[in-house]
This record gives sequence, structure tokens and C-alpha cells, in this order.
Amino acid sequence: MSMGSKKVAVIGSGIIGLCSAYELLKAGHTVTILDPKSPGGKHGASYGHGCWISPASIVPMSMPGLWKKVPSYLLDSTGPLVIRWKSLPRLLPWLVRFILAGATKAKVERTAHALSYLLRDGPERHRQLAQDVGEEALIHQDGLLYVFPDRQAFEAEELSWNLRKANGVTWRELEHEVLHEYEPTLANRYKFGILIQNGSHCLDPARYLSAIADSCAQLGAKFVRDSARDFQFENEKLVGIITGENERIDCDQAVVAAGIRSKSLAAQAGDRIPLEAERGYHCVITCPSINLKCPIMPSDGKMANTPTNNGLRLSGQVELADVDALADWRRVDILLNHARKAYPALETDERKIERWMGHRPSTPDGLPVIGYSNRSQDIIFAFGHGHIGFASGPATGRIVADLISGRGHDAINVAFSPGRFR
Repeated sequence: MSMGSKKVAVIGSGIIGLCSAYELLKAGHTVTILDPKSPGGKHGASYGHGCWISPASIVPMSMPGLWKKVPSYLLDSTGPLVIRWKSLPRLLPWLVRFILAGATKAKVERTAHALSYLLRDGPERHRQLAQDVGEEALIHQDGLLYVFPDRQAFEAEELSWNLRKANGVTWRELEHEVLHEYEPTLANRYKFGILIQNGSHCLDPARYLSAIADSCAQLGAKFVRDSARDFQFENEKLVGIITGENERIDCDQAVVAAGIRSKSLAAQAGDRIPLEAERGYHCVITCPSINLKCPIMPSDGKMANTPTNNGLRLSGQVELADVDALADWRRVDILLNHARKAYPALETDERKIERWMGHRPSTPDGLPVIGYSNRSQDIIFAFGHGHIGFASGPATGRIVADLISGRGHDAINVAFSPGRFR
């Protein structure tokens, strides 16, 4: 190893772990990546997201007045956010924090500003990363389109769009005729659109993650197909990771980027992080009967409809439930029903539909956990990104590498610090 380089164990091979590993390798560190499963597999949230890379994704789920909607989330099984009754007692402390996090305009303004730090140049960061790993064609910057029944429906989301505008997000407004000239497949009931022109999307997340992993290997990363079980210290200094197979991976520092599995590891490192799974669903319609010009989010469905190499991906829905609870595939039926209404020419042959469910690791305040553990600065957390994990992967990886290399991000470290939950 060169002077100043360290042996770093990165726990997790999702987008956050791989981007962290890639940046660490470029900085001259020696990296071992631990994960019981392969990068880009269907088990991970990095595989099943909506594929959007949007500077506009800075609006937190928890907004002022949310508490009024909680009863409907419990009673309406067809809404965009559902809370399973059986999970409610365990989730209640998280839900209280979740509601309080968005209770005032000032709170959501702070959250949006912090998220903007991770997302504002996300499209360009991903374009550069894809180019570096030899898969530049996988990142398309065709824009991202939000559509509404009318301008009044857009104006009803005034706070959300004001947050975006205040953080430098720009867009083009498309009135009825222009909107349908731009995207002829849309149902006529959509009469107003917002085009985020610098937004981009990924055509194949699995292939993209595999390419990043391959590049990490070419730079010298070692992959260990095992889980992390514990940390080993000598004289308060981290010396290794104990794996599920009871092997020791020697390291000077560790990065916990294991998605929803990060919660138990964080507890062993001295931090009780309120991390829960926002279960998300998607389906992919192979050989779709329509071709979207760019990804679209209809306001009434709150779902991302994204053209990919594998077909038209319909993704969205939030279901708060235990990690091991059975999937409710009615959530995919809801996505399909919305899509049929949004695109009258769309055919939904069951033989051409692939269904998926996964776990977004989410904190109640809508911000990821990036920073030093309570027990030791040898352990760095990088998890809890919720809906923005894929888009914010490169920016998070850079922060992690800077922290390990001794370069701080003081202002942003406070926003994402694990210490905010202590």
C-alpha cells in the first residue's frame, strides 16, 4: 500500500457500497467488498428502483399536514402509501418521528436542501461513472416528465415545487397541445406537464451495477461472498470484520452500506438508528405496445413509468411492513391499473409481466445516514437513502472516500450524521 492508504472493508454491494468502493480504490486504498449475494441481483433495492436520476427528487415524503392522512393509509389498501395493521405497534415510534420530521415548512426546507447536495449533479455524476466503467449507453439524459390533469393539480403541489425551485431545479412547462405532441401516448385527460430537462435515467440497473463491480475488481478490489456479523477491535482500533462464516477480514476501516441489513450492524457499532423498510414494488412489461419518449410520473398515480432495455418498468407504491412479511402483489395490480389509464394504447398481457418487491432502507427524517459510528471513527455508515439511493450513489461514494481520506464535509456531515439520532 502507498503512504496514507488504508485497508477498507465495504459491507454491501448495492449502488452505495459499490460507489464507495470505487471512489476508495481511485484514492489508492485497498478494498474488500463483503456481500452474501452478487452485485445487481434481484434481492437488492439497487435493482428494483424506478431508474430515475433526478435533481428534483429532493422533496421528503413527510410534509406538513401528513398526520391527517394516516387514517387513510391504514384503511385504504389501494393508496400510494399503505401501513400494514400487524406492523403498526412496532412501527409506531418510527411513524411518530416520520410525521414530526415534516411537521413544518422550515423542517422540509432543511431536508430538501440537504438532499439537493446529493442529487443536484446526480445526472452528470452517473454519466461520468457510466463512461468510466464502459457502459455510457446505459445512462440516458432524455429528461423526466411529470404530468397532471391540469395546471391546478400542479399548483396544488406548490410547496413541493417551490422546494425544488429554491434548490436550483429548473424545468419547462408543457401545456396541453405541446404536452401531447411531446408524448402522444398519454391519455387526453393529462393537460399539463413539467419536463425536468437535465434529468436522466438508467436503462439497466443490474448491468450497470455489474459493470461498476467489474471495474472495482480491475482496480484491485477483493469480493467476499459472505455477510458481516461483527467488528473486531484491539486497543479501541478496528482490526477486522467477523463474517457470518466466522472468518476475519482484516481492515483498518469499515463502511457499512448494507441497505436494510445495516440496522443491526449499526447497533453493534454503538448507534441505534431508526431504520425501517419502505417496501416498494415494480413490474416490467416486456415488449410493450407503446414507446415512451422519456420516463413519466403521472401525478394521480405517483409512479415512475420508465423505458428500459428490458421493457417498460412501472414502479412505485410505499408499503410500511415488517421485512419478512409476505409481498402483497395487489400493489403491482395498482401500478398496472394506473398505467392503463395513463396510456390507453398500453397492452398488459400477463405473460409479458415480471413482478418485483424490495426494501428501501429509510430513516424517519428522510435523510440518509452518512458519517462516523458512535463507537469508532474507523467505522463509517452509508445507508438509509430511501427513495434516492440509486441517484445519490456517486455523491455518497465521494463523501465516504473523503471521510476515510481525512477530508471533511462539515456542513453536510451534520445533516447526515448518525449522531442526530443519539
